[in-house]
Amino acid sequence: MSHVAGDAVNRPASTASLSALGLSALGVVFGDIGTSPLYTFKTVLGLTGGSPDAATVIGVLSLVVWTLIIITTLKYVSVAMRIDNDGEGGILALMSLLGVKRRHRPAIIAVGLFGAALIYGDGAITPAISVLSALEGLEIVLPTLASYVLPVSVLILVILFAIQPQGTSRIGRTFGPIMALWFAVIALLGIWGIYRYPSVLFAIDPRYAVSYLVAGGAKGFLVLGGVFLCVTGAEALYADMGHFGARPVRLAWSGVVFPSLVLNYAGQAALVLDGAPISDNIFYRLCPSLLQLPLVALATIATIVASQSIITGAYSMTRQAIQLGWLPRMHITQTSAEGYGQIYVGTVNWLLMLVTLGLMVGFGKSDNLASAYGIAVAATMLMTSALLFIALHEIWEWSVITAGAVAGAFFLVDAAFFAANITKVAEGGYVPLLLAALVYGVMVIWHLGARAVTARIQDKVTPVEAFVSEIAKEGIPRVPGTAVFLTRTHQGVPPVMVWHVKHNRALHEKLLVLTVTTQSVPWIGDTERLTFDEIAPCFWRATGRYGFMERPDIPALLQHAHALGCGIDLSDVTYYVGHETVVPDDHHNALLRAVAALFAFMQRNSAHVTDYFKLPIDAVVEIGREVSI
Repeated sequence: MSHVAGDAVNRPASTASLSALGLSALGVVFGDIGTSPLYTFKTVLGLTGGSPDAATVIGVLSLVVWTLIIITTLKYVSVAMRIDNDGEGGILALMSLLGVKRRHRPAIIAVGLFGAALIYGDGAITPAISVLSALEGLEIVLPTLASYVLPVSVLILVILFAIQPQGTSRIGRTFGPIMALWFAVIALLGIWGIYRYPSVLFAIDPRYAVSYLVAGGAKGFLVLGGVFLCVTGAEALYADMGHFGARPVRLAWSGVVFPSLVLNYAGQAALVLDGAPISDNIFYRLCPSLLQLPLVALATIATIVASQSIITGAYSMTRQAIQLGWLPRMHITQTSAEGYGQIYVGTVNWLLMLVTLGLMVGFGKSDNLASAYGIAVAATMLMTSALLFIALHEIWEWSVITAGAVAGAFFLVDAAFFAANITKVAEGGYVPLLLAALVYGVMVIWHLGARAVTARIQDKVTPVEAFVSEIAKEGIPRVPGTAVFLTRTHQGVPPVMVWHVKHNRALHEKLLVLTVTTQSVPWIGDTERLTFDEIAPCFWRATGRYGFMERPDIPALLQHAHALGCGIDLSDVTYYVGHETVVPDDHHNALLRAVAALFAFMQRNSAHVTDYFKLPIDAVVEIGREVSI
């Protein structure tokens, strides 16, 4: 007889109002895109060459405004955020939504995984360029402190990464109000700039953008690489929508973020048209001199918030990749009981810190980092557009022509920005691409190795009838208690149980073979969490299912099984897990042996299964065996 049990879905419940959630979203979702006015406009004008005339300034501003409209408002807020995986967004969630675990879709997997890997590259650059650009305001306010900008930036990021193990739940409560103040300030600064040169508002007409691109030729096209910096945080809107829901994110974007960004960019353009120098940071020129120092302080705090959001996003994406089987198990610490997203992944934290600080010290200034920035996000957006086409056709059931027209328009825009950013490769753009290639390689090697190990173990599965007959025939004694055997196999008796009997010459009275699987949805409902069958007297086989946003909890799973009628003895449970020592097969060629060796290294250094499944340490027996792949 088959049984089904479940526990409450781990999705955090909230009774907060829509406006309150929108305020919280300001601090988590919009930090990256919200601090882009610090460096975007000055970078774009630097690419135009020389002293820009009025047509150039208006044309560039029009490009920025319509880039925000087309990519962020239309593509992500209006379309992508409506294609969610049970409320979750982002390229990995979209990849899973397209059924890659149910069907063999290597092209979709490759696009999704490399897009995710590129986000890590962007995540390393964002804190460096954001904090540097904020503190570079000191060069205007107090020029004598210019030499301290880099060391202070390094110190701030070291402290930020160092406090991550403590959790950010308390700090996180202030993120929304801080960013609300930030957006109010940059909007007011923009209005002040527009007041000095109101005709800058003509840039809302897209014809100015088109005219500039047509007249600018090759130089106008290359300027797109700088313009793209204004939407480098747009992917976060989609990836982080699961934290708050789509409506609060849309509310915050339409009501606060988008108007504030447009006003500030327009104010900076107006200041240039009014004769302000473009040799230093235009953003700080908007502010009266007496208030510039407080603005530097506020900008620094805002960039710290943006950096924290990127770091937290890297943790969340890592957990998704682990659950989906694309990264080795890592030790994940839940830093707060208030929200599932409050986690800490030490390996990711310290690696990200080393790369970020290396980039900051290596490039030295935000202008230099801008050359490396953008290409990773442009490539990710390009891949998201490709997956959106498939989703529009398969999920929304649009015709190929309609889906192709909508997604194709986004793809062409993304392709133009990607092509413009390709020119940055030699100037530093290779850095995020190399980082992405490294992460992608780790993902592929881990997945291939884990699949090879599972295949080898499946070859050694013993039929249940034969196993039960054998232990009865040999008179294997049955001792009191319950033995839970964790295995990847889905049928028969797992090798770990066979080896246990072979070496210990005894077996518990009650047996449970448990396989834990991760589904292509973020959360699993009550009725689908656990299924089990009694395949022999006092011998059960169970399957526990979790979403890619959930962390398995085996003891809790057993409680539900017992409550439903499974006859296991919860007062005396021993968990048996297999520990595979992976060795390369000598019959493979050198390349395959190298891949197997790399997988073996990752497997040896991955987090222990005891921690991953929340098993009680004093009730776990580990059985080692060697597996050649």
